[in-house]
Amino acid sequence: MKSTTGELGVEKPGKLLLQYSIPAIIATVATSLYNIIGRIFIGHGVGALAISGLALTFPLMNITAAFGSMVGIGASAMVSIRLGQHNRQEATKVLGNAFMLNIILAIIVSSLTFIFLEPILYSLGASKDTLPFAKKYMQVILIGNVFGHLYLGLNNIIRASGYPQKAMIITLYTVGVNLLLAPLFIFVFHWGIRGAALATVCAQITGTVLTIIHFSKSESFVHFLPGYFKLKISIIKDIVSIGMSNFLVLICSSVVVSIVNISLKKYGGDYAIGAFGIINSIANLVVMIVVGLNQGMQPIVGYNYGAHHIQRVLKTFKLTVKTATYVTCIGFLLIHLFPRIIVSAFTTNKELIALSITGIKLNLAALPIVGFQIVTSSFFQSIGKAKISIFLSLSRQILFLIPALLILPNFWGLKGVWLGAPTADISSTILTSLVLIFQLKYLKNESVISENS
Repeated sequence: MKSTTGELGVEKPGKLLLQYSIPAIIATVATSLYNIIGRIFIGHGVGALAISGLALTFPLMNITAAFGSMVGIGASAMVSIRLGQHNRQEATKVLGNAFMLNIILAIIVSSLTFIFLEPILYSLGASKDTLPFAKKYMQVILIGNVFGHLYLGLNNIIRASGYPQKAMIITLYTVGVNLLLAPLFIFVFHWGIRGAALATVCAQITGTVLTIIHFSKSESFVHFLPGYFKLKISIIKDIVSIGMSNFLVLICSSVVVSIVNISLKKYGGDYAIGAFGIINSIANLVVMIVVGLNQGMQPIVGYNYGAHHIQRVLKTFKLTVKTATYVTCIGFLLIHLFPRIIVSAFTTNKELIALSITGIKLNLAALPIVGFQIVTSSFFQSIGKAKISIFLSLSRQILFLIPALLILPNFWGLKGVWLGAPTADISSTILTSLVLIFQLKYLKNESVISENS
């Protein structure tokens, strides 16, 4: 597969978005589908409480993933911008720094989390019934966490350096390994929830090996070179500043999910936490399609912004927003028309099914507008405007969602917990629209200047 970075500055934005986003969408949807199927395996092979135990690990998984996401997203954006500036050497330095930084952060974060795992899980809403499931799952995930960091981080850079199809194929390989091993470990070897976690780690090892093989080949447009692995403060600053948006979003998401789990335990019990886990899995499938669109948009926007082709940047952004909105609207209709069929795939427990159906209708009430907010935040990240991206990403979590989760349950109990998400989605979309209108004026001015220069 040849790198297609040269096309980013000349090919039609619509064609490029298809070329880059379809492989990314296939990869993200495949990963999301695995997560759904994995929860179905756990629900039927281990039990309903195991789903609740797994749901408790979401915030902790987000915290550990936040560091890898920060490096991967930040580095991929920097690679795109440097390639747009025709600076291949600097792009190679970013790759080497991202590789080393992922390893260091993964070891530190995993070690600290492993030591304090049990008290952390209790603080996240675990009970004596759900703790064993959550603890067994996370112990295995943390041991193999360095592979998760490397796989996700390097795969983003493969896409950003002009190999969207290869990034997709590597992801599909990892998903395939996961889907093959999970039922084997759970139903044949009877390793329970630890088996599900071990299948995930094995898949991440597979993905890491494949990405390292890609970057070890000299014919890869950006590849490993001796002397380029030395950490440089300036490069780390760039990576962290751009990736900080994703980092803070995941950290805040962890805080939010923790608040939700604690509230759900208070107002609905362990099964309500399990219901939230099911709802998250379903919503994540729709959101991952939008994430795939973002991943397709990022190298196009980053390259053209680096090359001062502002009109192409804006056209790509508008097309991505429109497509993302179509996706979230279709997802909304399907979820609200067939909630029982969807939820029943996860479990046969009647109480869990009833809680999930009620929750899904309320919690995802504002799904159609979510795509716009996600794409806009990612857009500013892709052009290196980290502060705006961070502000937009955190506005939903800090300014709107956390207050809603603390206030609404006092009036409506469990219903108030479910209504927190749509309240935040509507509020943050209004704020994002205002910021976008203001910032587009600056980008259009940049377009006029670049055309006249």
